[in-house]
Amino acid sequence: MAVFLVIMIGVLVVADQLVKNWAVDVLQPVGSMDFIRFGNLKIFDLTYLENRGAIFGSMAGQRWFLVGFTSLVIIAGIVFMFATLKHSRFLSVAVGLFVAGGIGNLIDRIRLGYVVDMFEVKLFDFAIFNVADICVTVAFLLLVIYGIFIDPKIEKAKQEAEKNV
Repeated sequence: MAVFLVIMIGVLVVADQLVKNWAVDVLQPVGSMDFIRFGNLKIFDLTYLENRGAIFGSMAGQRWFLVGFTSLVIIAGIVFMFATLKHSRFLSVAVGLFVAGGIGNLIDRIRLGYVVDMFEVKLFDFAIFNVADICVTVAFLLLVIYGIFIDPKIEKAKQEAEKNV
């Protein structure tokens, strides 16, 4: 399972960087292009954006703080991911997604000084995001699912086992 997690993180980071490189090469010169639409209804566009902050552009201009903080979170995530591997594969995969997203955006912050975003939901007003952000969002949703549905069952099973001993 550990090998799977390392490969998963590597594949997701490479995918994130490939999409971002495509956005810089192809999307940056045009700014934005239609991606998914039905008639006149725009659903999804590809829009080049340089995010110099964190979530929704917050903490703009705090590059080195974001690099340091993100690095610490990634290190803690890797340690936690491997520590929980025997406890729950689901939890380890969720944390692995979080680590992959963190690494993808960290590479941009170190290399470029900003994070390249490109996916824009046009159906409603929402942030422009990238593959790394998708990894972090999916990880968050999986952690919520784990906390609400899976962890209580694990704890209950432990309590039952302790009663029977």
